[in-house]
Amino acid sequence: MLFGHNSNVKAGDTTYHVQTEDRGATNALIDTTVYFRGRVLHRRTNNYFDLLPLNAESEQALKQRLDEQHRAVVEELRTGALHLALPQDEKDSALTAAPDSAAAHKVLLLELINAKTWLSGKRALLQVTVRNQTNQAVEGARVTARVDGAAEISEYASETGPFGHAQFEFDMPQLSGADPALLIEALHGNARGHLRFQLRTKPRVPSAS
Repeated sequence: MLFGHNSNVKAGDTTYHVQTEDRGATNALIDTTVYFRGRVLHRRTNNYFDLLPLNAESEQALKQRLDEQHRAVVEELRTGALHLALPQDEKDSALTAAPDSAAAHKVLLLELINAKTWLSGKRALLQVTVRNQTNQAVEGARVTARVDGAAEISEYASETGPFGHAQFEFDMPQLSGADPALLIEALHGNARGHLRFQLRTKPRVPSAS
């Protein structure tokens, strides 16, 4: 079971968005990120390798750790113990009117959580997070992945859950194009977003044949 929290925190005249997530037993990380208008200002990560393998008792301990980490970051922001400098262009625009809320949801922000480990041999495991431009997790977004430049065209799909997470795995197709890339796209209503990762033409693992 994956746990998580999302909070908007007002400190002075600034409102931050704090999101804490369990990255799953595969990564065994509790990850807290502080955003301001779509920009990451702070990240705090702690592992929970000592709780693996998870069972009913250790899951409860994990939830408690996650709750405490989220609460600590929120309180540090509120009290000023965690002081974050805003980007200069955001400081200059802080006094302007907020953008239209409908327009703010036309673009989806995608993150491949396991960007460094998604490919193991020829098996791909994609763990994707989808957020809107106010950094709220988007539930029910359709997430697709395909490999441009593959010998055979295939598309793989999943849907985000309550915390904006989607996960799917598949066997990597043989690459034949000159400029192969992994393309991940998300769609939710009229909002769209995408990620593109360049791929190496040479296989990472030699063929057994």
